[in-house]
Amino acid sequence: MSRGVRFRLALQDLGPIFIKFGQLLSTRRDLLPEDIADELMLLQDRVPPFDQQVAIKLIEEQLGARICDVFSRFDETPLASASVAQVHAACLKTGEEVVVKVVRPGLKPIIGQDLAWLFILARMAERVSADARLLHPVQVVMDYEKTIYDELDLLREAANSSQLRRNFEGSDLLYVPQVYWDWCRPKVLVMERIYGLQVTDMAGLADQRTDMKMLAERGVEIFFTQIFRDSFFHADMHPGNIFVSTVNPWAPKYIAIDCGIVGSLTPEDQDYLARNLFAFFKRDYRRVAQLHIDSGWVPAETKLNEFEAAIRTVCEPIFEKPLKDISFGQVLMRLFQTARRFNMEVQPQLVLLQKTLLNIEGLGRQLYPELDLWSTAQPYLERWMRERVSPKTLLGNLQSQVEQLPHIAGMTRDLLERMSRPHAS
Repeated sequence: MSRGVRFRLALQDLGPIFIKFGQLLSTRRDLLPEDIADELMLLQDRVPPFDQQVAIKLIEEQLGARICDVFSRFDETPLASASVAQVHAACLKTGEEVVVKVVRPGLKPIIGQDLAWLFILARMAERVSADARLLHPVQVVMDYEKTIYDELDLLREAANSSQLRRNFEGSDLLYVPQVYWDWCRPKVLVMERIYGLQVTDMAGLADQRTDMKMLAERGVEIFFTQIFRDSFFHADMHPGNIFVSTVNPWAPKYIAIDCGIVGSLTPEDQDYLARNLFAFFKRDYRRVAQLHIDSGWVPAETKLNEFEAAIRTVCEPIFEKPLKDISFGQVLMRLFQTARRFNMEVQPQLVLLQKTLLNIEGLGRQLYPELDLWSTAQPYLERWMRERVSPKTLLGNLQSQVEQLPHIAGMTRDLLERMSRPHAS
């Protein structure tokens, strides 16, 4: 048995949280040996299924109806089986082709055990390593605990899918399948069946003469659109969840499924991220350093000139190179070396965004190695920055602030009343 097979089987045996860790690693072929990366790809939709009759019983219990009363056809053999749920093809009585997703039975106690081990490891790391403390590993595990338990609620996934579908309604970039709400329950999700090529099916994409450059660029645009226009992004974008439409391969369109994990940013997070990226694109390292200090990511007493020089040393080599020549994994390691010198802290609230960025990089490397991620993203970011200061946006912000005035006035009045009361003796 090869080392890749042993590693994959070990992750499967350790449970769903570790399987998802393997899914993330599978996108990082620049950091992993090829044999291990190939094996980890199998984690994405080829985890052994659970018993078909158990699945049918669970579905019927959730729907409160027999399978034959809801579906004119139900395929007992699952289409795919992943760490949290498995999927069966079916056809509704009304004629729509759908997929039925059902959560694995007995998953909560298993996840609880996995999380307990992760918390032990995280606390140990914080105790013995100053570098680990900068990464807030316990807080990261706490954030992931909420995320993984949310993923067990398929009504939440259905709502996320509906939101993402609405955000990209009529878009040429991304299609999200329709949710059939009448047949959705906490442990069962029924949605439109989609047909497309998996994003890693390079042979299939080549056979239909897909414009790979446009496909890669559109992936970057989708990411930035979700982050900056919508502040709502699909945060589980491993290859098993992303397909490419077979219609119009010269203008390829993505299809996204499995919206169990999503992320969002506050306006402050958006603004901070945008200004940092914009400064990076402009190679304004002094601005980057100042933004880090202003935000509190590094201590206020940090020497600006020294921090600027350190950032320049890390970032300057990445520019004017195609994506295939840049290892963001190496850049992250060098940035972490800088963090040790300046006590820069990784913000736990951006962990999902960081994970999504890693996935985007991994996919970009496979789709179109010549893609220059920075050149593709910069025009979009510049346009977003201009729109932020447009009269329409400023007017909307002013209107929002005006709407808050009665609330602020009420709070002020209450505060003054409390201050004017005599202290109790």
